[in-house]
Amino acid sequence: MKAKNILITGAPGVGKTTLVGKIVAELKHLRPVGFYTGEIREGGARKGFTLTALDGRESILSHVNIISPRRVGKYGVDVAGFERFLDTLDFFSPDNRLVIIDEIGKMECFSDKFKRLVRDILDSNKFVIATIALKGDGFIAEIKAREDIVVYEISSRNRDSLQSDIIGAIESTD
Repeated sequence: MKAKNILITGAPGVGKTTLVGKIVAELKHLRPVGFYTGEIREGGARKGFTLTALDGRESILSHVNIISPRRVGKYGVDVAGFERFLDTLDFFSPDNRLVIIDEIGKMECFSDKFKRLVRDILDSNKFVIATIALKGDGFIAEIKAREDIVVYEISSRNRDSLQSDIIGAIESTD
């Protein structure tokens, strides 16, 4: 199946981010740009989430100690910091043919700038690989319903085979 805009969804902790990392390593020739999210752990407990650009720069997306009106569970979300981080990424450089967004989730969707950016990137000529929440309405449902999207649901049973399926889908379009 040919695909330009690919979404990877699945239960939390199933391996979405790991899968994206493996795909990025194989598609380096497309000069990917974008970011990953990761956990902040202190004393074995999850305390928040980081953002890591593909060039290694990091920022904090959310933390239990962040005071913010935007919250997901116990985590305060630093929307302004997230938007500053996004401003440092050159998603539309002609040198970069692949955009990585990990993830389109509840925390990220507090940012109107992020939602506009996602729409613009999906509408561009770039290949897109993004992880997206398994459940969600509003913006998450809107993105999943786009006609130019192919959604792959990752599970423990298929996570090893999805890598070649997704790479094949992109390379058949390239």
